[in-house]
Amino acid sequence: MPSPARAVPGTPRPTAEGREGARGGIGRALPWRPAVFLDRDGTLNHDTGYVHCIADFHWFPGAINAIRRLNDSGYYVFIVTNQSGVARGIYDEAAIHDLHSWMNEELRAAGARIDDIRYCPHHPQASIVAYRTQCSCRKPAAGMLLDLMDVWPVIREASVMIGDKESDAVAGRAAGIASAIVPAGGLEDFVAELLRRREACWSPP
Repeated sequence: MPSPARAVPGTPRPTAEGREGARGGIGRALPWRPAVFLDRDGTLNHDTGYVHCIADFHWFPGAINAIRRLNDSGYYVFIVTNQSGVARGIYDEAAIHDLHSWMNEELRAAGARIDDIRYCPHHPQASIVAYRTQCSCRKPAAGMLLDLMDVWPVIREASVMIGDKESDAVAGRAAGIASAIVPAGGLEDFVAELLRRREACWSPP
């Protein structure tokens, strides 16, 4: 059986009890909310090829602000990223964890956050046998998104997958949510329009 998508150690996640509480409205329940699923390389940062260390990671202008605005507007914000560099032997999973920890520190310093992260280290032509598989988590498959929706109380019909490639959009549609392909550096403008449309469609009770 193919290995599941990987979660990043140290990223806070709801317990099963907390999610069931959200279902039943009891205990320390997390609220049901829409979610934005973000691709990483090419969407949040410049994709220079197999980005895996801090020195090579460069945020797109406005990307952190876009995440903060989504946080402030009540969205869960997730990252779902293919990381076949692991399968190809270019870097290991520890490098991914270190980079994502640094990203979270950068976001916290700016008053923003990523609620959870999933990454896929597999590839069907991997040079490392342990990662050579046609898995269900590598985009365009929807496994990473479905795993997050199984853990978090996500309002599926109000959620969206945002990426820079067709494989991102296909994964979103396969997970049953809206999808958008955004050009490099265009996340902030897209989020501003998303929030504008949401506000225009909302009317007070």
